[in-house]
Amino acid sequence: MKYLIVVPDGAGDDAMDILGGKTPLEVANIPCINELAAKGEIGTCRTVPNGISPGSDSANLSVMGYDPRVYLTGRSSLEAGSIGIDMKDTDISFRVNLITLKPTESGNYDDFLIKDHSAGDIATEEAAELIKCIEEAFADEHIEFYTGTQYRHCMIFSEGDIECEFTPPHDVLDQRAGDYLPKGRDENLFKDMIRKSYELLKDHPVNIKRMEKGQNPANSIWIWGQGTRPKLPDFNEKYGVDGSVISAVDLIKGIGIFAGLEVIEVEGATGNINTNFEGKAQAAIDAYERGKDFVYLHMEGTDECSHQGDMEGKIRCAEYINDRAVKPIIDYLRQTGERFKVLIVPDHRTPLSIRTHSSDPVSYLIYDSGNEKPYDETRQFNEKSAFAAGNHFEDGYKMTDYFFGK
Repeated sequence: MKYLIVVPDGAGDDAMDILGGKTPLEVANIPCINELAAKGEIGTCRTVPNGISPGSDSANLSVMGYDPRVYLTGRSSLEAGSIGIDMKDTDISFRVNLITLKPTESGNYDDFLIKDHSAGDIATEEAAELIKCIEEAFADEHIEFYTGTQYRHCMIFSEGDIECEFTPPHDVLDQRAGDYLPKGRDENLFKDMIRKSYELLKDHPVNIKRMEKGQNPANSIWIWGQGTRPKLPDFNEKYGVDGSVISAVDLIKGIGIFAGLEVIEVEGATGNINTNFEGKAQAAIDAYERGKDFVYLHMEGTDECSHQGDMEGKIRCAEYINDRAVKPIIDYLRQTGERFKVLIVPDHRTPLSIRTHSSDPVSYLIYDSGNEKPYDETRQFNEKSAFAAGNHFEDGYKMTDYFFGK
């Protein structure tokens, strides 16, 4: 038996007037995925428990079969693991975004607007130069900075005891920066670094070149997503499989590492709509060829389009996932003649209307090549069809147990 979990990150959405009362998944032309739905089971699940912030950390833990209420220790610690940081139990990790601020007439940082949480999907090579600048300015015996991928980076605070509340920048796009700076006992430490980073980065040669090209400058850091070292039960032992994770996102790689899964790097995997879909599909096929019986395939592009408010891009990305990733893998699995099961589920919704994550239930489909259901074209992979089916997992992690027959 082969198993495949496909996560189109943030693909879930709400019905939109501009789409005639339909969602992007209803409008998208995804024939391979909808054929699996028509011959399988569809329904809904709540990947983010009530009372927990709808982040990709909690949501992907659920999809991997881990209860976030038990195992969530913070997003950045998972990302830290993915880039080889060996955290001590007393360390606190933080996500460091490179963001784009839009200055205002006052010239006061706090009045600037948070324009882009990803600094125009800045390249990792450019970002590394900026993070080096930040490290030289702020690192000391207790604080270290590490380069991650694109706009996503990491800071480790050693032997810390931090009392502060932080806000993800993608939750407050086009809002006044000062209203969402860290708040709490230790806020000044973080506020000072964030505010001073603007003066360090705004005229950096990397940003001068980016602005000359019409690209968003990475003119500030934004610190959030604190966490401590996670401890996850071994995934392969939990479900009796030998598996791999394929993603461009450090967070997902980190979950895979702490869960004991192989993490596969794919050249050209970017974490946006311009990712190497074909390369990811081939990496999954190669994993099966090497004897792996499970692949967790994560696609970030639908989520990034949602954060950018790009409706057409979100629809197009869903179609790319269908045509350039899911279909080649399904075609391969069929030709092997071996029984296989597929679970396709967004980790969370990212409605275009709010451009951030929602904790509302998402659609899922489960297909079993050895136990096909009679074809029913009304079973499709979208919100309307999934809710109509009446199947629901209130605890999302139990859906994964169900998928693996546990």
